[in-house]
Amino acid sequence: MFRNQYDSDVTTYSPQGRLHQVEYAMESQKLGSVITGVRSNTHVVLAAIKRSSGPLCSYHEKIFDVDSHCGIALAGLAADGRGLCRYLRREAMDHQYVYNSEVPIERLVLGLADKSQQRTQIEGSRPYGVSLIVGGHDRTGPRLFQTCPSGNCYEYYACALGQRAQSAMSFFDRNKEKIAESTEAELVRLAFDALRTTLSEDGDLTPASISVAIAGADGFKKLSDEEVLAFFQG
Repeated sequence: MFRNQYDSDVTTYSPQGRLHQVEYAMESQKLGSVITGVRSNTHVVLAAIKRSSGPLCSYHEKIFDVDSHCGIALAGLAADGRGLCRYLRREAMDHQYVYNSEVPIERLVLGLADKSQQRTQIEGSRPYGVSLIVGGHDRTGPRLFQTCPSGNCYEYYACALGQRAQSAMSFFDRNKEKIAESTEAELVRLAFDALRTTLSEDGDLTPASISVAIAGADGFKKLSDEEVLAFFQG
């Protein structure tokens, strides 16, 4: 009822105490293709469905490396996601320069959450229209976080964002006993199965349509098409 009067600025509350621009940003991550993250006691796997806007277009990248030990998957506005990725890379480089060590992933995520929250309280700005899944392996072990445009962040064993993400979350919930003790290959297959549940009846999951990255004690690595195919066939 009041939406048209109170959604023109991020600092304007509606009579119900809602910030409509923040809610719009939270909804934007549901419009893109699905991304998932799953963490065991030894590894983290990020997986995403790649889509193109037309037969002559290349695929949109959904997974990016941040440092040698961590990376992100994004759901929402890709331009905002790339901007936040550059911010995370700068923070990782600054920490490496000052402390000569890899930045703790939790510190990266909390800094990102603060940056996102600032955009919800500055007049004339807008919230970031993207949510991120941040995964990696630091001195505390494997870590997996999700961030929101509102500035909230959560740690997970498994999470999913994007279109039909609830189907993937339901799959992870049904298989939660397997996740913690899974091997690297088992985690990748769990991510594949979760992505498969989000497809429509006429959809088909193929090695060419997915991106996968793995983080472990040996670092963060995006898999090539050939490596994805090997996991897919295995």
